[in-house]
Amino acid sequence: MQQRLAAIRHTIEQACHNAGRDASDVTLLPVSKTFDDTKVLEAAALGLRRFGENRLPDIRQRCENMPDQQFEWVMIGHAQSNKARDVARYVSELQSLDRESLAEALDRRLEQEGRTLDVLVQLKTAAETSKTGLEPAEVVTFLQKLKDYPCLQVKGLMTMATQTDDEAEIRRCFRAAKLAQQQALDAGYPVHRLSMGMSQDYVLAIEEGSTELRIGSALFGHRDYA
Repeated sequence: MQQRLAAIRHTIEQACHNAGRDASDVTLLPVSKTFDDTKVLEAAALGLRRFGENRLPDIRQRCENMPDQQFEWVMIGHAQSNKARDVARYVSELQSLDRESLAEALDRRLEQEGRTLDVLVQLKTAAETSKTGLEPAEVVTFLQKLKDYPCLQVKGLMTMATQTDDEAEIRRCFRAAKLAQQQALDAGYPVHRLSMGMSQDYVLAIEEGSTELRIGSALFGHRDYA
């Protein structure tokens, strides 16, 4: 894993250099979903403390299994409104906020917990029906609505590109998210973070303006969904 992490960081630096960007502007979010706790601890030994997960039950289990570890758990998967209590208790950041009903439920639970939560608004830029999120054109209107929920600290946007080998299609998805971010910034919303790019497409994401890469298998190794 140490070698894989070094290779990823080298690739990030090279891609940023080629794109005329500062490598310090791009962060890495290790995605630990489906990997066991020993892999998380191995990553932690390399200095990584913040991990992305798709499912709330998995985050809750991680917290119970490793109560002495000061990890930050980032929810990157679809969140149900009726699970707002667990989000408020266990999650340090939510990157998949995509509807007002979820915002309302989260804000209510967070107020009860006496805390705030950093969130990213998820955009649907891919044509696949399996993908969720707001249409890019809806972002500014949605951000206006989120002003009613003070426990939610909106930091940026997130998207997933179409799962394809077609580089042009992947870039189209990333460019749509970047354009939506710029429109939101122009409207006065400080959505400075742009989470996009995974193990198979993160170089393209850097070239299109990503500030955070969600990388799993390239870091942890082959993922066995079984």
